[in-house]
Amino acid sequence: MSEHPKALPSTAMAGWRDYLELTKPRVVALMLLTSVIGMLLARQSLPTWQVLVFGNLGIGLLAGAAAVVNHVVDRKVDSIMARTRHRPLVEGRVDSLAALAFAANLGLLGTIVLVWQVNALTAWLTLASLVGYAGVYTLFLKYATPQNIVIGGLAGAMPPLLGWAAVTGRVEPHALLLVLIIFAWTPPHFWALAIHRKAEYAKAGIPMLPVTHGNRYTEIHILLYTLMLLSVSLLPFVTHMSGLLYLTGALILGLRFLAYAVKLLRGDDRRVALATFRYSIVYLMGLFILLLADHYMVF
Repeated sequence: MSEHPKALPSTAMAGWRDYLELTKPRVVALMLLTSVIGMLLARQSLPTWQVLVFGNLGIGLLAGAAAVVNHVVDRKVDSIMARTRHRPLVEGRVDSLAALAFAANLGLLGTIVLVWQVNALTAWLTLASLVGYAGVYTLFLKYATPQNIVIGGLAGAMPPLLGWAAVTGRVEPHALLLVLIIFAWTPPHFWALAIHRKAEYAKAGIPMLPVTHGNRYTEIHILLYTLMLLSVSLLPFVTHMSGLLYLTGALILGLRFLAYAVKLLRGDDRRVALATFRYSIVYLMGLFILLLADHYMVF
């Protein structure tokens, strides 16, 4: 007698932890960190508690909605990749319709919070980021071109501008400079990880640059983008947004990032690629801490 395939867990078994996982809380937390930094840099004085609380609540809810849509779109690919095959949608703990309804509720609530308690500009900019990530990047760019990270990186670079707009109600040049820094940082950050996980991306059919053009080509581009990032990171000093404290730290952090990129190009080692990816996170956090320290003259 033939055996029946093992049934997937019922969606009735879904708990709050499953829905929390759908929002990618670690990613959202990093976005909110850069949003808070944008708020703090927008003015010399501290922002009001209302802006800090409701601004980040609304931004976080909309970011979570975009993450849920990403889970829905990527559920088949997630079932192939080792690091994602235990996600709630893949294992059937939450179905797609329930996830989309959850995303819609998060998005609506986040928009209401921003319009009601912050300002309409922040709400519209955050909605545009949601559409850019969940719609343009996840639905089209991710599977259409190896430049997916470059083009789609703009949506992920928006949080400092969102925080800035929450405080000022305007889009200002220095806020756009923060966006530019994250935009330039995104390709070397993700391409280093893509080299480390090249086999998984190839198996899933995602055209990341190492899969379509090889490691050497990707490593050259990591080096070039790291050089561009180093140049862009000096602009806060050039535009008098920051002073010597920031300039010194940005040069030290940037040259260290450049050393990782050169080492990766010379050695083509998956361990070096992973180390480069991990340092890129330290780099970005360090750079924004320096911006804050210089802004408030902590040292």
